[in-house]
Amino acid sequence: MKKTIVLLIIGLGFTVSCSNGDAPNNNSGTANTVSMNQQSLGSSSNDLLSDKKFTSMVIEVAYVTGYEPSATAINNFVSFIGARTFKPNGISIVKRALPSTGTASYTNQQFIAIEDANRTKYNTSDQIAVWVFFADGKSAGDTSTTVILGESYRNTSFVIFEKTVQGQSSSPTQPNRSLLETTVITHEFGHILGLVNLGAPMQSNHEDTAHPNHCTVQSCLMYWLSESGNSITNLGSAPQLDAQCIADLRANGGR
Repeated sequence: MKKTIVLLIIGLGFTVSCSNGDAPNNNSGTANTVSMNQQSLGSSSNDLLSDKKFTSMVIEVAYVTGYEPSATAINNFVSFIGARTFKPNGISIVKRALPSTGTASYTNQQFIAIEDANRTKYNTSDQIAVWVFFADGKSAGDTSTTVILGESYRNTSFVIFEKTVQGQSSSPTQPNRSLLETTVITHEFGHILGLVNLGAPMQSNHEDTAHPNHCTVQSCLMYWLSESGNSITNLGSAPQLDAQCIADLRANGGR
């Protein structure tokens, strides 16, 4: 039986600014605040982790109608953030449904364009904002044997290929949908927090040189998680960060 390799990836090369410096017409950010949310992946590690500058966080969850993430996965995501960051004024979720663009296969440029056209939450003086888009199509990087479930690409932005996630969690031999969603969401957010060696300086050498920016510990959430369908099926609970990744976050302002 053919196995499908499932990937969670990072996109280090997709730091994009507004070409004319202007904010999109339908968002609430100024040109300056928009640019602050369009920096390189991992560069906001300390801002996300600590309360030195930002005392609260808002997560803008945008999803194509029909591909809303499960409430369980979002609750798990908020719990994950709360366990690893200092945000005394709270973490809030703002959900927005977007119409389908009819895109079957998303390129990097397409999901970046969707963010630029639809994002409404940007950093304020004391609140840091994060954008996550749940897409109704697959990644253009998929092959006949490899599928990509999620990708982090800016300092406060990532995408989940929700249609693929649902396709990988829709039968009795596959993992529970909310479990797989939780794993993908928290893994990608881990990269935004600066793991591994992306902005949260390593306190010990645990970066997988064969798979950069991922942990060498196979049981860690930040392991490169390129697994066969059978391996994912055997997940009984979402992986957790190992001690080395937690040490990196704590050293950079987190819990």
